[in-house]
Amino acid sequence: MSRARGPRTLKGALVTVDSADPTPRVIAFRYNPSTLKRSLQPQMVGGDDNARSAAVRFTGPPSQIVTIEIELDASDDIGTGQQAAVQYAALPQLAALELLVYPALAAVKQAQGQLASGVMEIAPLTAPRTLFVWGQKRVLPVRIASYDINEEFFDSRLNPIRATVTLAMHVLTYADVSPDNHAYFTFTAYQQALNTIAAQATGAAAPSIGVDSGAL
Repeated sequence: MSRARGPRTLKGALVTVDSADPTPRVIAFRYNPSTLKRSLQPQMVGGDDNARSAAVRFTGPPSQIVTIEIELDASDDIGTGQQAAVQYAALPQLAALELLVYPALAAVKQAQGQLASGVMEIAPLTAPRTLFVWGQKRVLPVRIASYDINEEFFDSRLNPIRATVTLAMHVLTYADVSPDNHAYFTFTAYQQALNTIAAQATGAAAPSIGVDSGAL
């Protein structure tokens, strides 16, 4: 007899793509964060208090900060004898997340070599393209704004067995990058997905509000 199965839960993830290596690097969350906080700051001019001004106008999409807490726990893997967990506990996953805010070491060494050879000006190192993936309809280009780590319980090598990483990410919009940047198209696709989904709440099937919306 076949047993009914529930829907497969998608994993949230951070995906990075380096310009020097187009192969995506996926950091999937082992445990999806239980909460996700988003803060949107509208970008508008006009309609100021105590002043007659022109119509309220958008200067761009809202500035958005996404904050999540990623929980890492190697207890079960250590208990089942998984080699990486026995040797490093939660450190591999922690290191993968931490490297999101480091320039690539190879690029650092290359820049240092150029300085040693007499190149007087070195451009700042380019960060890899980073995407926050939270389901099929929410794929957002982001820049890591802050990174906080809380480590708990340590093995005999002082590797953390549990850790919580709080990531605050600034969403990159088409107002932040040039039109030839991948982030430009990723964000426009996200906004188009919002339009499609929002139509389910604002169309003809929307509930009565007590007034004729056509006369407003």
